[in-house]
Amino acid sequence: MAEAHEGAFCPVYAAINLLQEKWTLHIIRALLSGPKGFNELARAVGGVNPATLSQRLEHLVQVGVVEKRVESHMPPRTRYQLTEAGRELEAVVAAIERWAKAHLKTPVF
Repeated sequence: MAEAHEGAFCPVYAAINLLQEKWTLHIIRALLSGPKGFNELARAVGGVNPATLSQRLEHLVQVGVVEKRVESHMPPRTRYQLTEAGRELEAVVAAIERWAKAHLKTPVF
């Protein structure tokens, strides 16, 4: 497996660092079913505190995985959805699901 070496960019290392952040894959998985508002997303993810969710969403927007849209209603509503890059992670989530079904017979917490 490739590792990051003194300033050299390793895409695998960078992707693992992004996806290993707590709640990140849960957020991506929840958004695979379509756009969600902040509270709807928090309920779909379950257990994440609002500050952490906000921080993760901000980071995912910054790296181009999630798009944030502010709708012009009163009060303004914010909707989050996956970008094309984010939707490509569906294959990653599906691979994790296949592996878990094959190898995890009881819940691991």
